[in-house]
Amino acid sequence: MSTFDPAALECLAAIVEEGGFERAAVRLSITQSAVSQRLRSLEEQVGTVLIVRSRPLQATMAGRLLLKHAMQMRLLRADLERDLKDLAPGAAGAAGEDERISIAVNADSIATWALPALSPLARQGLGLEIITDDQDFTFDWLRDGRVLGCVTTLRAALRSCRVEPLGAMQYVAVAEPGFAAARCPQGLSPHNFSSLPFVAFNRKDDLQAEFVASAFGFKHVSLSQMYVPSSQGQVHAVLAGWGVSVLPELKVRESIRSGALVNLMPDHALPVALYWHCWNLNSVVLDGLTQALKSAASVVLTPVSAGA
Repeated sequence: MSTFDPAALECLAAIVEEGGFERAAVRLSITQSAVSQRLRSLEEQVGTVLIVRSRPLQATMAGRLLLKHAMQMRLLRADLERDLKDLAPGAAGAAGEDERISIAVNADSIATWALPALSPLARQGLGLEIITDDQDFTFDWLRDGRVLGCVTTLRAALRSCRVEPLGAMQYVAVAEPGFAAARCPQGLSPHNFSSLPFVAFNRKDDLQAEFVASAFGFKHVSLSQMYVPSSQGQVHAVLAGWGVSVLPELKVRESIRSGALVNLMPDHALPVALYWHCWNLNSVVLDGLTQALKSAASVVLTPVSAGA
């Protein structure tokens, strides 16, 4: 089996992560010509194209396999740094660009429980890159080899990966009191939801429709939606009276208690089961990430049923 140049692998990773040759060159502190030469050398060694020069740049199937290998090399270096630090405190320096551990986490988890869970690891010097996406799509980042692990709603594990149930986030429908009094004084109902504006995260976000469908027993619903691609931004939009939004109860609990927001259906919540997926490797770093997320989730999330 061929041995790949670590510098060339990191060059490939930088091109994909930075979205171009120029930014990869800046990150690696080399010329753009050197970036192209390293990639060309790697492509010649593999015997196939690794990057499609499109907009945005895309890794080919072979490119994604080598990207995954580059991520595994980072993980090995992170494990080594951790071991060295245990043996000789001060021997390991701060994590550089090529020692970052990348994981994908859904925006609502980042806005509620995930950052406190990861804080001890960050304070210990673990170089983290957290990539955010809709909870149904963080899995794509792992499948493409761009991250070491992800928090997702999908349960089935990829080959060579392991999966751990985290628990379920409870989602509730909320609105600003003035908006609720004017547009839905009796709360959300089968008769008024279609006339109300909903504030969703982005076009991938189907939680609003899923909540309404589950509340009223409909198979499909059509909603009038606005999009604010930030969990905190959604809360601000609702507080400003933009409309209704289905948000994590953890995120809006205090606002409901204070009266800043109204729960439009106090007797209904939508549970969304979350799972942690990561590569099935013997790694102290991965084990630490897994334990940190599981421990935090067990405190704030509700247990996932066996059939979820």
